[in-house]
Amino acid sequence: MTSHPDSTALHTRLQRDGFAFVTADIMRSLLQAPMLADWPAFAASWDDLAPDSYLAASGRHRRRRHATFAADADGEVRRQPHQPHYQSLQYNHLQGDIQRWFEPVLPTIADGASLRRILDFCRDCFGALAPATRHWHIEVHQFRIEARADEAGEPTPEGVHRDGVDYVLVLLIDRTNIESGTTTIHAHDGSLLGSFTLTHALDAALVDDARVFHGVTAVTPLDPAQPAHRDVLVVTFKALT
Repeated sequence: MTSHPDSTALHTRLQRDGFAFVTADIMRSLLQAPMLADWPAFAASWDDLAPDSYLAASGRHRRRRHATFAADADGEVRRQPHQPHYQSLQYNHLQGDIQRWFEPVLPTIADGASLRRILDFCRDCFGALAPATRHWHIEVHQFRIEARADEAGEPTPEGVHRDGVDYVLVLLIDRTNIESGTTTIHAHDGSLLGSFTLTHALDAALVDDARVFHGVTAVTPLDPAQPAHRDVLVVTFKALT
């Protein structure tokens, strides 16, 4: 990680606590906002996500796209061939032990400046926490959680959980006409370690997945007559060696 004071403080918090809430103004500095040149198109791509048919089978609703990348510790982040997302039942009791194929992240988004800058930031940040790791398996998830007048939206339908990876970034892209959606962080015994709400675009949560559990409370519409949604980008890093 660089000597930027915000980077140093973030590194210290993650090492000490296993998680960090980072406000949008600090994330803009860490991501070097001028490098997010395609941000308007990047954020607008959440309007073109596909329904999660696996979750719909359990009576829940969300939209998503998925992509896989690989990176060496100091090398370029490379997109991998489209592949399924897999979690064991140990980590996802709703949809574990199945290969889930989602619509891919669109090429213009996967290759665009904003996502590539975010992935480079994650490689540097998480790499500083795990300096012995030389190779990373990276997954990118675009999520839209929709809240309806008769049904709250569930950002984490599996409840408080771990993802079965090493590190997680949750970056808020947009929230429209919703309330709640509070992120909670828990120790292995279930005790609450912290809570915060991603409110502004670029607010972020970073999590050491081996050390803490996380969840998000349901979101409900402020005005039941209007569309309501919560858009996030989730990036996971898993060490290969």
